[in-house]
Amino acid sequence: SIVTRYTKEWERTVNRLGRWIDFKNDYKTMDPNFMESVWWVFSQLYQKGLVYQGYKVMPYSTACATPLSNFEAGLNYKDVRDPAVIVSFPLLDDASVSVVAWTTTPWTLPSNLALCVHPEFQYVKILDKKTDKTYILAKSRLSQLYPIMNNKKKWKPKMADELYEIKETILGKDLVGKKYTPLFQFFADTPESPAYFRIISDTYVTDDAGTGIVHQAPAFGEDDYRVCLAHAVILKGAELPCPVDSNGFFTEDITPVKGMHVKKADETLIKIIKENGRLVQKDNLDHSYPFCWRSDTPLIYKAVPSWFIRVEEFRDQVVENNKQTYWVPNNVKEVRFHNWLTDARDWAVSRNRFWGTPIPIWANEDMTEVICIGSIDQLAELSGVRVDDLHREVVDLVEIPSKKNPGQMLKRVDEVFDCWFESGSMPYAQQHYPFENKERFENGFPADFIAEGLDQTRGWFYTLMVLSTALFGKPAFKNLIVNGLVLAGDGKKMSKRLKNYPDPNLVISKYGADALRMYLINSPVVRAESLKFQEPGVLGVVKEVFLPWYNAFRFFVQNVERSEVRGTKFVPSKEKVISTTNATDIWISAATQGLIKFVHQEMAAYRLYTVMPALVRYVTQLTNWYVRLNRDRLKGLEGEEGEAEKEAETGLQVLYDVLLNVTILMGPFTPFITEYFYQHLRKFQPSYGKGDGKTNPVEPGKSDSVHFLRLPAYDESRLNEDAVEAMEALQSIVEQGRIVRERRNISLRTPIKSVAAIMRNPSDNVTKGVTGPLKKYILSELNAWDFFVVSKEEEHEWVTLSLTPNFNILGKKLGKKMKDVQKAIKAMKHEDAVKVLSEGKLVVEDIEIDAETELMSKFAFSKEGDNWEAGETPNGSLVVAVDCTQDAAIIAAGRARELVNHVQQLRKSANLDIKDIVEMFFEEDSDIVEKAVAGNLDTFTMKFKGGVPLPKKFAPSWSVVLKKDIVDIGGSNVEVSICRPCVSARDGLDAAAANILSTLEPSDLSGDFECSVDGNGMVLKEGEDYWKSAVAKAVATKAVNWL
Repeated sequence: SIVTRYTKEWERTVNRLGRWIDFKNDYKTMDPNFMESVWWVFSQLYQKGLVYQGYKVMPYSTACATPLSNFEAGLNYKDVRDPAVIVSFPLLDDASVSVVAWTTTPWTLPSNLALCVHPEFQYVKILDKKTDKTYILAKSRLSQLYPIMNNKKKWKPKMADELYEIKETILGKDLVGKKYTPLFQFFADTPESPAYFRIISDTYVTDDAGTGIVHQAPAFGEDDYRVCLAHAVILKGAELPCPVDSNGFFTEDITPVKGMHVKKADETLIKIIKENGRLVQKDNLDHSYPFCWRSDTPLIYKAVPSWFIRVEEFRDQVVENNKQTYWVPNNVKEVRFHNWLTDARDWAVSRNRFWGTPIPIWANEDMTEVICIGSIDQLAELSGVRVDDLHREVVDLVEIPSKKNPGQMLKRVDEVFDCWFESGSMPYAQQHYPFENKERFENGFPADFIAEGLDQTRGWFYTLMVLSTALFGKPAFKNLIVNGLVLAGDGKKMSKRLKNYPDPNLVISKYGADALRMYLINSPVVRAESLKFQEPGVLGVVKEVFLPWYNAFRFFVQNVERSEVRGTKFVPSKEKVISTTNATDIWISAATQGLIKFVHQEMAAYRLYTVMPALVRYVTQLTNWYVRLNRDRLKGLEGEEGEAEKEAETGLQVLYDVLLNVTILMGPFTPFITEYFYQHLRKFQPSYGKGDGKTNPVEPGKSDSVHFLRLPAYDESRLNEDAVEAMEALQSIVEQGRIVRERRNISLRTPIKSVAAIMRNPSDNVTKGVTGPLKKYILSELNAWDFFVVSKEEEHEWVTLSLTPNFNILGKKLGKKMKDVQKAIKAMKHEDAVKVLSEGKLVVEDIEIDAETELMSKFAFSKEGDNWEAGETPNGSLVVAVDCTQDAAIIAAGRARELVNHVQQLRKSANLDIKDIVEMFFEEDSDIVEKAVAGNLDTFTMKFKGGVPLPKKFAPSWSVVLKKDIVDIGGSNVEVSICRPCVSARDGLDAAAANILSTLEPSDLSGDFECSVDGNGMVLKEGEDYWKSAVAKAVATKAVNWL
């Protein structure tokens, strides 16, 4: 059918986005079971006396004889010219005084029942000097009667004396209740007419056009109907004067224009009004007017019979039930939704359409016998006809015999339900309650959680609350997340016509569903604010979150494989993770447990907008800090062989633990990438492959999917604020140190002599952390030779402490004294500022100022010496000073780092493994590199497991070059090569013997080596005749004086 034509496309998109929706057991509002429950809901309201038939003023197409929705009414506006008239309404208590009203729809004047003023506007009683008549109108709208007042060039205030005289000024509220002579007598003698033809008030009246007095025809104006109802001009559920038929023709009630279309009757009615002496002014108005999008004919507003729910009767209970719910953000509940509820009116639930759930009311023609049906069984019982489809084409044929008038048949009324009534019935109808699933529904109602857009404040959220209150006296849900609107990048609504947004399917295909999900979840949309969709933002998630996260995962897998190649099988061990003594291990474990705790707290409070930023920050901490700081350690390159492998395993245990935890934690947010990670990580678990993995077991390895697992619980014992605080200090020191390097254009490959940190009131834990176990990381990250924290006693030699007033607080407190206080504070010396902070207060001109809340403090670097460069955090709580002295030793160390980097690049291009040993050689015209190597041997021996680059002349002639390149080091062109390890022979060794050695691997030799040359036996001694490396030969023979 046309309704389900695109079901597969919808399913494909929803599944591709990773939403958990059970399409096999879904519900559709067109299903008979759903529709029957909607009938039951309505019948319950009917039985409680909450249903009545009244009128609703709607956009109406006279050509199609049908009302339209407001949306449809806005589809086809055209510029038209309509008559605009001002007519008079003489007051009953003084016929010489007339109230004047302006209208552009003269055809509605025969249906006038009241006049509306604004209660707070000033109205004037004037004598029109040209006609000698007295009129009442808004003082601000005199220009409507006297258009020359709008011409600023011609109009002079003195001219008013020639046109009119103001007799009296009256507030609108003082006119309320006054009666007037009706314009026509068509409805003057009805039983309801005593309530007609009087002045009422409402604030919807404006003074930007007309006379400030609006004629009220409640059958043809939405505000007219509302205001007349509020002032009891008309009554709820009573008949309404509406002398226009379904095709827009006047009925016989209006005899002068009977059978004439309303839009053609204007001139006839204006002529009659003029003949009766009630026409004050006639003009034309050019304006934009709605046309029917189907027939292209002018629309009118017309009261159509509607079925209403008496919401006003239980409105207070709806307001109370709203207080029982929890919303995110709360202000939507407390302000927008609350205000809507407190002003809630009766709800028109019927629509004049074909499609929709038919309203289950059967009645006779004059509505004196009415039956409301609540089920298929009840309809079958009363009609004798059983149906299995409740749509109009079926149930409209079913008639029910009248019990009051035997022989007559009751027929179903024409209307169907507004779709919002169906959506509000969803909690019951989705489970076919009360006909099925009674216990299941009652156990799950109210719903734990719902989410929808901000525009549903007056839609679904409202209808859910109204119906659940009317039926059960409680809200339909406990918790609600209000989503904002996703707009196009230009801030406009996304429009197929304008094509101002990218195709969602292309975005998903290009960046992945997870990236789109995270982009949206980490945006203002989840706190009911609008988002201007920017495709680069989705790409940013991939680059800034997913790629670093994936690289951390891949780094773990590669190093586990490296470890297992060497015979160590990786088995996750929580004990090893908990027992680690490495400072960064303790920190990342604490940060992980803190994140788990935070996510549980925030998810319990439905605050997605706090969870996602925390997860993003954590991934950054994991990838940019933990993995980077421990890269060599995790590769097994830190320390001696045995100790290095032990440290590597501990680090990998910690990395596995946090990767698994964050993978499970991120599962609901980024379901696809976490499933990929999980499927690889689970294989390390002992429970992997054991038993049925689809029954949601507790073991991460056993479960077939990350989505079968519950979020991990946090371990209180592993929370460690001290470790987190110390690591935050390390990061701030490193970041400021890098800024200082950049300011002095010092490459990270060039060492710096020392780094000093001046911190305002650091805890002992922070100081001990950054000068103890974390110090090596600071030295490594900043490539510094030394790091220290300046003591409190010495900080005055490095920085100056300054205080500034907190103007937001002190401005209100001090007033005019603010300038004097500011001047006194600015003049304070370092020692004075320190004393103020230690005492916690400052007294200026007998005014006591709280140092903690009313002053702001900041460090500024003040140590003398051109060799120092400093940077400080924005709040001035940390200053990092760098000794930028560049002497020969520093420059040589920097060149050594450059050479290390070039060797590493050659290793990478040769696709070598971490453990692959190579020999390194260089060739240069000068001695720059040799001096750099000579002065920094430890740099090479630590990085290359004892290997040291040698001049190329020390390479054996049979050495096999794996990769080489000519690079710039210190301004010189240097050829750098890496070679396969080989045996080095003694200079002058027999050529035949040397040839034999050239064929052997260093690992093949140990001690003396016996061989035969031309039938003569030879013994080649290790350390005399050959060496297992060029470095070993150079050391033994003292070929270079620096080895």
